[in-house]
Amino acid sequence: MPEAAKTEAARNDVVPTGIASSEVTQTAAELQPYIPSERTDVAEFTPKAIGIGVVFGIIFGAATVYLALKAGLTVSASIPIAVLAISLLKKLGGSTILENNVVQTIGSAGESIAAGVVFTLPGFLFLSTDSKGSSFFEYWTIFTLALLGGVLGTLMMVPLRRSLIVKEHANLPYPEGTACASVLIAGEKGGDLAKIAFQGVGFAFVYALAQKIVKLIAETPALVTKQTNKFFPSATLNGDITPEYLGVGYIVGPKIAGVLVAGGVLAWLGLIPLLASVVPPDTIAMQLVKLGELKSITSPGSSGGWDPVTHTFSNTAVAIYRAYVRQIGAGAVAAGGFITLLKTLPTIIAAFKESLASFKEGTGAVAQKRTERDLPITVVLFGSVGLVLVMAALPFLPGTVFGRLLLGVLIVVFGFFFVTVASRIVGIIGSSSNPISGMTIATLMATCLIFVGIGWTGDVYQPMALCVGGMVCIAAANAGATSQDLKTGYLVGATPRAQQIGLMIGAVAAAIVIGLTMKLLDTPTEALRAQGVEHMIGTAAFPAPQGTLMATLIKGLLSFNLDWQFVLVGVFLSVTMELCGVKSLSFAVGAYLPLSTTAPIFVGGAIKGLSDYMAARKGEHVEESELGPGNLFSTGLVAGGALAGVVVAILSVNEGISAAISKLSVEQALHHTVGEGGYQLIGVLAFAFMGFVLYRISRRASQA
Repeated sequence: MPEAAKTEAARNDVVPTGIASSEVTQTAAELQPYIPSERTDVAEFTPKAIGIGVVFGIIFGAATVYLALKAGLTVSASIPIAVLAISLLKKLGGSTILENNVVQTIGSAGESIAAGVVFTLPGFLFLSTDSKGSSFFEYWTIFTLALLGGVLGTLMMVPLRRSLIVKEHANLPYPEGTACASVLIAGEKGGDLAKIAFQGVGFAFVYALAQKIVKLIAETPALVTKQTNKFFPSATLNGDITPEYLGVGYIVGPKIAGVLVAGGVLAWLGLIPLLASVVPPDTIAMQLVKLGELKSITSPGSSGGWDPVTHTFSNTAVAIYRAYVRQIGAGAVAAGGFITLLKTLPTIIAAFKESLASFKEGTGAVAQKRTERDLPITVVLFGSVGLVLVMAALPFLPGTVFGRLLLGVLIVVFGFFFVTVASRIVGIIGSSSNPISGMTIATLMATCLIFVGIGWTGDVYQPMALCVGGMVCIAAANAGATSQDLKTGYLVGATPRAQQIGLMIGAVAAAIVIGLTMKLLDTPTEALRAQGVEHMIGTAAFPAPQGTLMATLIKGLLSFNLDWQFVLVGVFLSVTMELCGVKSLSFAVGAYLPLSTTAPIFVGGAIKGLSDYMAARKGEHVEESELGPGNLFSTGLVAGGALAGVVVAILSVNEGISAAISKLSVEQALHHTVGEGGYQLIGVLAFAFMGFVLYRISRRASQA
């Protein structure tokens, strides 16, 4: 490729949120944060901000535990906390934008760490009986792994901040971090900026409540061909038509959203119909049994709705996705992440050299600008060594002293790798779509291969492998949130060191409440105990789907029973994308995630592209600021949708309130009146109306 063409391709690959293509070449040095680095008189790391941040971290951490155990889903916390911080601190005597930023930084750690914990550590309950995995599902084990994993994610981002947040500012938009900065700045400025942002919050909150509580709007309209279709069986086109996905899509823009949805199109409109045509239902069911998704081929159930009498699935597409495509997607994510790391290594090495040079000079902390002061590199090095020693010293963790020492080393090595990968992923598509389960699968594969290589193949080594996967998952989840927070701080002019310390405080608060919440939800009632139920996690009440998957993979790997053929298909999908000049990681994430996630994100990106196209066609002024109406309203959509999700999750914990909420649902009445198809059409029309509102508001910038 000619050099000029390479440059043009690089510029078109990722256009940062709210920045016109002509400005993509802007260097980090030219960026002027909202609070200049010279200002040292603005209150930031105050007791008031720390205390409120801890409270929000506890609330969002507990809510995320419930939601993730119940449905395998999480909601992003940074933007909702920023919105709440602005309103709450105003009533407590006012605050600065930097104090508000500290609140959301500390609070966001609760949600991210909780997601990493819930997606992995329940796997202790599903390991082989001989492994005694359930004996490690205790409060102190959960607390320790959550705390160490959360701190590791923050530590690893210290040397990466300059390379990924500062130097890659023009290439990595970090949509939620940028949106959060817009919220904070709009709240600080007030006036029309705040009005547009909070209009988005209000619109999304009402929409989400109508969808999640009143059930007026279908949550996931779908168009699925029948398995008996001769030409295109079990093809699926669906979407979680939520305001937060629409907002994220607008923020990341059409280029990234298009590559992302392309992976989903291949999976759900290509691979699944192909496999549905050539693989018999009984074979799919046997694969689900092997993965632990189905008890036995003679038992009904699984996500695809297996019927052993008719030997059919109620949803063949979902069954194939669970049986085959998700493993292909995991292999693609692992390969895409490895390729990304290789490309990033020169920048990472340069960042480490800069950090070491500042430390050797001894005057770095004094000479540096306030907005460039990170924790010293010695904190990262000694912290990592300390983590390994703590792992080896704690007797309530699985393994011998030597075994736990090896676990600590593996966690630091894999943690560094996947923290880097997670930070780049969320820089492209946001924390809400961070495929941490895919990265955890890759970690478990590598860990188990090492175990097999040194002869650790017995059941007793299963909990040790889960420890590595769990802590890396927690670190990657927290690193994703940390990256967004540091992007927010970079834009508003925060002190990185204050944010990094705040994230560690948030990790401690989150670890305390996450362990308590998990043990509380896992406790059965006396009536259930009488029926022989010892754990609620793993039952229909709290199925913990990701934890089940992790345990199944560990058992399969250590017993030489993993389907490498599917994983390798994913690996070469990523290789193919790279050979075509497409960023493989974005494509791989799209292949791993359900199309229902990526399709509405693509709609948001398409609206952004259409708005910019119409403006350019009419010679109008194209929106150039992250505080433009379209981006501000999209920020509000993300915030309002996430706030509503958390509120519903908190209310659903109480059975009485949950029962009262269910009485407000009009879903059955609408099904009776307009039918299933009519009900889904109402949902599509509501989503289209929301998209139209976003388009009209985005055009205000061009027509102004």
